[in-house]
Amino acid sequence: MDTVVTVEELKSTNEQIDELAQLLTQVVEDGASIGFLPPLSYSDARSYWEQALSTEVKLWVARVNDEILGSIQLHLCTKKNGNHRAEIAKLMTDPKARRKGIGRLLMQAAEERARMEGISLIVLDTREGDPSNLLYQSLGYLEAGRIPNYARSANGELHATVYYYKII
Repeated sequence: MDTVVTVEELKSTNEQIDELAQLLTQVVEDGASIGFLPPLSYSDARSYWEQALSTEVKLWVARVNDEILGSIQLHLCTKKNGNHRAEIAKLMTDPKARRKGIGRLLMQAAEERARMEGISLIVLDTREGDPSNLLYQSLGYLEAGRIPNYARSANGELHATVYYYKII
């Protein structure tokens, strides 16, 4: 039987905050480079989600059997000279659900919304060497450059980040 993934935009995190906090703590514990280091406390994860949404930050979740297994954010630029661009942020997939197309579906939802908002340029960054690089490249994102020693991992090692862009 095929797994059915549904993607939904959230206008509020209130009802899903426990699931979102669990997702965030799991992906951070698994080593994801999304701005946090393990161990990430459950209360810190909840605090993050309590303030994550705003008028310029859009959020989608991916569900399988009504369980949140992924999320993505689209940050709309509020600068007058940048209202044509947006940034993809915090794409995360539960470690047990990786390589099942969830990240791709979330990216497609964010891109579709970007088009609806009149966005013509999307940017993002990710840690060099992470599997997400392959996903972004497969979706037509082009490498703009790399910055060495950009992100610290749990063991203290510094890693480069790769910047990508896509004109839509």
